Amino acid sequence: MLVSPVFAGKRYAVLGLARSGLAVVETLLVSGAHVMAWDNREEPRAALADRVELNDPTSADLTGYDGVVVSPGIPLNRHPIAEAAAQAGVPVIGDIELFAQARADLPPHKVVGITGTNGKSTTTALVHYLLESAGVPTLMGGNIGLPILGQELLPAGGVYVLELSSYQIDLTQSLDCDVAALLNITPDHLDRYDGFAGYVASKARLFALQGPDHHAVFGIGDDDTAAIAGMQVTRHEPGRVHFADGRDLASLQQDWHSLQGPHNLQNAAVAVAIVEALGITREQWQAAMPEFHGLPHRMERVAEAGGVLFINDSKATNPASTAPALAAFPPAPNPRIHWIVGGLPKGDDLDECRPFYGNVAAAYTIGDAGPLFADLLAPHMAVVRSEMMAEAIREAIARAVPGDVIMLSPACASFDQFRDYEARGDVFRQIVTALTEEDAENAGGES
Repeated sequence: MLVSPVFAGKRYAVLGLARSGLAVVETLLVSGAHVMAWDNREEPRAALADRVELNDPTSADLTGYDGVVVSPGIPLNRHPIAEAAAQAGVPVIGDIELFAQARADLPPHKVVGITGTNGKSTTTALVHYLLESAGVPTLMGGNIGLPILGQELLPAGGVYVLELSSYQIDLTQSLDCDVAALLNITPDHLDRYDGFAGYVASKARLFALQGPDHHAVFGIGDDDTAAIAGMQVTRHEPGRVHFADGRDLASLQQDWHSLQGPHNLQNAAVAVAIVEALGITREQWQAAMPEFHGLPHRMERVAEAGGVLFINDSKATNPASTAPALAAFPPAPNPRIHWIVGGLPKGDDLDECRPFYGNVAAAYTIGDAGPLFADLLAPHMAVVRSEMMAEAIREAIARAVPGDVIMLSPACASFDQFRDYEARGDVFRQIVTALTEEDAENAGGES
């Protein structure tokens, strides 16, 4: 756990007591700060009742407080905490900002910050893996894994690898990353910003916080990322801005089983640029890359049965995220993707996926978006209106032939039928396991 004298004697309010909020409270308390804490749920409040001041900071007197620490999930553009803090002249921050403020008290280290609309979890995990494979002390946190404040500190020479959502960047004021990376920007989370331009500006802030002697890495593919990159060329010292499109790595990708498709080629290229900026050699990362197993729910290979590959891409919660998944499996020679798509839609089209319709043998529509997506896709491919996940998988297994791919890549949020994308992916994995084992038993009985 992080403990720092920088917080001693200060006063903080903490709103939201999930995992990161509880880690914030523990860090502040053991560092000697006074903590006001609140959550709408009674259970976490009760657990802290004798250790903190239990009070709702939206209505409490915040005069003299050094910060209000909020969960990234709190929408500052419409939550009363933003106005309450502003009236008291208190900054609204997140756990990443506390980490940034405490860095001077940590053993000498470096920080990598990775952001982007799509691919940041895979890239973060890959950077962490490549560093670990090279013997560099490292941990990952931020928008992935365990809260950064609750983890064991790294020894001297360690590297903290942080996945950073736009929400986390909004709550950060002083994080100067040794290496910052932006993969891409496509419209997302627009309910939290004043239009798309506000979302783009949030991503750009990560680089505005950097010193000119630090490294900035950019993916290639969209105008907004390119515009931010162009601004950094004049801010950073020569040789500190890197562009990664992966063309020089394409001949190696066939050996990276968890990094297939053009999107993962760019993810890998950005990861390579990051670790090379940290001193990792080509020989080191090239030897490690084939052993990377990827993340659950992101192009995760969950089974192969009867020559058919099953892919769990439940984390694809918008069409822009699903598009590269469809691109990863071109016809060989016939279309071979059986695409399970649908959920709670974030829009009324699948336009980003359209260029890859030719890779799809059939679509199986589920969830709230099912009827809409079925109508959109019917002119372009075979469509099965499945409604429920189990039915979609069963229908896909019945139609698939050896060499085909059955892929859950919903292009939608999960909240119509599931708690979150992880629960949706877990259900997919469980159903696939049950149905493929059932088919194997039936085949054994008939022989």
